[in-house]
Amino acid sequence: MSSRTLTRAKRATATATALAALLAVAGCSSKAGDDEGDKEGAGGVKSGVGVSAKTINLGVLTDMTGVYATLGKSVTQAQQLYVKQVNADGGICGRKLKLTVRDHGYDPQKAVAAYTELEPDVLGFAQFIGSPFVAAVKQRVDGNKGLVLPQAWSANLLGSPYVRVVGSTYDLETINAIDFLMKEKGLKKGDKLGHVYFEGDYGENALKGSQYMAKESGLTVVEQKIKATDNDMTAQVAALKKAGVKAVVISAGPRQAASLVGVAAAGKFEVPIIGNNSAFAPQLLGTQAGPALAKNYYVASPTLPIGADTPAAKKLVADYKKAYPKDALDNGVTAGWTAASVFGEALKKACESKDLTRDGVDKALLTIDSFDTGFGVTQDFSDPKAPSSKESVILRPDKSVTGGMKVAREPGAAEVAEGYTPGA
Repeated sequence: MSSRTLTRAKRATATATALAALLAVAGCSSKAGDDEGDKEGAGGVKSGVGVSAKTINLGVLTDMTGVYATLGKSVTQAQQLYVKQVNADGGICGRKLKLTVRDHGYDPQKAVAAYTELEPDVLGFAQFIGSPFVAAVKQRVDGNKGLVLPQAWSANLLGSPYVRVVGSTYDLETINAIDFLMKEKGLKKGDKLGHVYFEGDYGENALKGSQYMAKESGLTVVEQKIKATDNDMTAQVAALKKAGVKAVVISAGPRQAASLVGVAAAGKFEVPIIGNNSAFAPQLLGTQAGPALAKNYYVASPTLPIGADTPAAKKLVADYKKAYPKDALDNGVTAGWTAASVFGEALKKACESKDLTRDGVDKALLTIDSFDTGFGVTQDFSDPKAPSSKESVILRPDKSVTGGMKVAREPGAAEVAEGYTPGA
């Protein structure tokens, strides 16, 4: 075993041990199994955990203060707006929706503790930011059966009927991103492709996509692994420039993407750079990196942007501006609204079946095979082993448009993506 492989193994073991310890401290049991029964409420509808005669309580595990604070705020506010509008229209199944929010600050200990706190009292989770944290409690979710719609797109989360990825997973998204680079940005067979990625579920799942695409398309991947606390990409840019890469994928946060693009521009390293959906925030366009981002950066997204020219997007923009006039619009708003809408649709179908238990909602979601929230991509939740879509939209930063992003390529899946099994 090489020293690099040994180091990776030690890190993986340390991470697994730490998360296992957290779960042990948090406790692996809950009162869900005791409360989930077949209580019959208004209209003969069965109910259980998180559901009363008047209320449906959903959990939100978000990041308001950590590396994804901008995303967390937008996702959460969009979901609060959804709940407010649904309740104004009479709620679902004769009950008002309620969101119970906890900020974990992208800290694993806080994330697990927050899940432990809320799980016994909510029907499920309309938001859970952080692939590693969702993965850490996945076994418990499978036992508790409370539906989780994470704002995380790791293929490692697939396979459970209770943790459902909304949109394409990071590996698929990366394949679609590289397909764009090859078809429209000059990357070709025989070239080297740089990939800067967070250690952990998010970055390493995205890396699988680039490795698969490289194998299928004759590329060579030059890897640069970073931590979520690494904000200066000077060393990574220097390494990629020295290696002679012709394009770069970044699977990290907005800060890392801004640094990467800004440092590359300052060093006259003018290659196209594309990020996964979590690697941009429109607020970056007001920073020193703004001009470089607008010139040479792209983002792969599960849906059309918030500023899309669709009736649903225009209505959401107007409603969000009215509700939060001081806050910027970004694609976190779209992601939050989409997940809340999916959960709401599952609740409506569960109500039709007169079963608002966790089991009833899980079964209801499996019947949703063609759901369109108005943002260009149809979602199919009939197969727990698959993400709800294989499509991606390629976006480009532009401060002149609503939400700071415009469409560079319409929704679609690369031919390689169509034949790829996420997480395989």
